[in-house]
Amino acid sequence: MQDSEQLSPADQSGRSSTNVAPAPDQEAPKQVTSRRLLVVVNPHSRSGARAIGLAGARLSSAGFDLVLSAPCSRHEVGPWIEAHADGAEAVVVAGGDGSLNAVAEAVVKTKLPLGIIPAGTANDLARSLGLPLDMEAAADVIAAGHRKQIDLGDVNGHKFFNVASVGLSADLARELSGEIKRRFGRVSYALTAAKVLGRARPFRASIVSEEGTVQVRTMQIAVGNGRYYGGGMAVEHTAEIDDGQLDLYSLEFGRVWKLLALAYDFRRGRHGLWREVRSARGSSFEVRTRKPRPVNADGELVTFTPAQFSQLRKAVTVFVPPAAAN
Repeated sequence: MQDSEQLSPADQSGRSSTNVAPAPDQEAPKQVTSRRLLVVVNPHSRSGARAIGLAGARLSSAGFDLVLSAPCSRHEVGPWIEAHADGAEAVVVAGGDGSLNAVAEAVVKTKLPLGIIPAGTANDLARSLGLPLDMEAAADVIAAGHRKQIDLGDVNGHKFFNVASVGLSADLARELSGEIKRRFGRVSYALTAAKVLGRARPFRASIVSEEGTVQVRTMQIAVGNGRYYGGGMAVEHTAEIDDGQLDLYSLEFGRVWKLLALAYDFRRGRHGLWREVRSARGSSFEVRTRKPRPVNADGELVTFTPAQFSQLRKAVTVFVPPAAAN
């Protein structure tokens, strides 16, 4: 990880931050309590540098001291947050859903509120929370201080905010390199999806829920904690990230062209109306496959089947617009 760097409002404006002793007949100035933010910037993000320039200046002008980290690996993020948590007011992530996934465990442990500057490709958690995608406006949301508690998904001990899945999305995550995302942005999802769909085949799985066990032949099984994933698709049109429920769907058709017919309803989260799509809602699920298959959580491959999905209720506090807080 790169060394952390602290920026104060005085540093940003160019004024000296040196303390000057008052004259004997003057009253000593009141000590100002530092409002320190731990800011994690994805150095590989298409908009990471721009985010810290725009949003960082906005937060500094609002009176925050920023302690920055641009980690080389997602595995460095949690330990850095825990090491710097004492005295910090919040954690801020300038990046996308993968960067947010990397801080999930640490914000649960430290109980620090989470601020989001959308600087990724998809920004699905920001969409689920109703955050502005403009970086300066997102910084203003953090400065305003309105908060909300949200649920967090868990698959085999790995936390996720949005969706965890087996099948097509996991194959997509394996193929979708950081270089492709930097070059093509959201279009990279369509380009990579076309490649993945060309060789996709259904697989057999068992889905275990509170209602029993079903055997399926499917292209994908996804379990959502929030509403949006994959660049703005909805896992279920009524899903909320604080509703205490997981939403599952299984794509049980044998021809990938069927996805084209489903595309419009996928964007609206109404694909569960199709007879080829199994949907369920519950507090936990388990997915078993004959051979271990990779599991994608928030765009990161984190574990393999058998996969146990559960939920941590109101596990993370996030900064949101006033309407979302209410």
